[in-house]
Amino acid sequence: MGTPDFAVASLESILNADYNVVGVITAPDKPAGRGRKLQESPVKKFAVSKGLKVLQPTNLKDGKFIEELKALDPNLQVVVAFRMLPKVVWDLPEYGTFNLHASLLPQYRGAAPINWAIINNETKTGVSTFFLDEKIDTGAMILQKEIDITPKESAGELHDKLMELGSGLVVETLQLIEKGDLSPTPQPLDELLKDAPKLNKENTKINWSNPLNQIYNLIRGLNPYPAAWCILFNDKKEEKVKIYHCRKESASHALENGSIIIEDKMLKVAAQGGYLIIEELQLPGKRKMDVKSLLNGYNFSETAKFR
Repeated sequence: MGTPDFAVASLESILNADYNVVGVITAPDKPAGRGRKLQESPVKKFAVSKGLKVLQPTNLKDGKFIEELKALDPNLQVVVAFRMLPKVVWDLPEYGTFNLHASLLPQYRGAAPINWAIINNETKTGVSTFFLDEKIDTGAMILQKEIDITPKESAGELHDKLMELGSGLVVETLQLIEKGDLSPTPQPLDELLKDAPKLNKENTKINWSNPLNQIYNLIRGLNPYPAAWCILFNDKKEEKVKIYHCRKESASHALENGSIIIEDKMLKVAAQGGYLIIEELQLPGKRKMDVKSLLNGYNFSETAKFR
């Protein structure tokens, strides 16, 4: 059970390990793009290419779907980047249902663990497998693997590393269950839990009054998706700008936070403790571009500012 590219790697690893996949559950096709054509999920595209049976329920409690699921007669279900399952689904197989989560549980339960680990300037993260229960990401732990987060790493780069690490952990978990060599452990109780809530308009907006490192981590933690954003005030015009790549430069200055400096074909923005040197951004209605290309055809006024 899965939908995005992150889940494809695990499905491929399961097949490569010669396990019998009796069915693949993924999201319904959705309209996308200007033509609003129906788009299949990455998991569906891969499953169809391998000749696997695909189910795409809109309602996971629907009686027809439950009957279709029972007809597959699964003895184990594997969930990677899917929806919250009702008990009637996760409790169905003989050996239960386990989930792959992209964090070192119990830390970073929730929808966006990769992004929040970087936003919060963690130096380590990892992947965990656990059996599903009634709550989100709280079930008994099976296996866990740790990985370093490098200081300049983006969410996209970390995503790809965890995708590969996780696909291996899924197979290791299957092998443990197959051998009956399993000792699931309850997740530790920790009062200092950090969560990973869904990303939205509010928590992805740049606050230029924040410290330099905090803004830098937000930008790399949201690159390439959904991207950190702010408002550009330029010649009495306001535009929503997405920022993808940047560097940081520690320095003392007396400028107002968000002030823009153009020098040596560089776009620098003042923040608490230094400057963010913007390298790639996106203006409304435009494709994302590097700053050198932007400066060839876009003029910043002397009072231009990010807010």
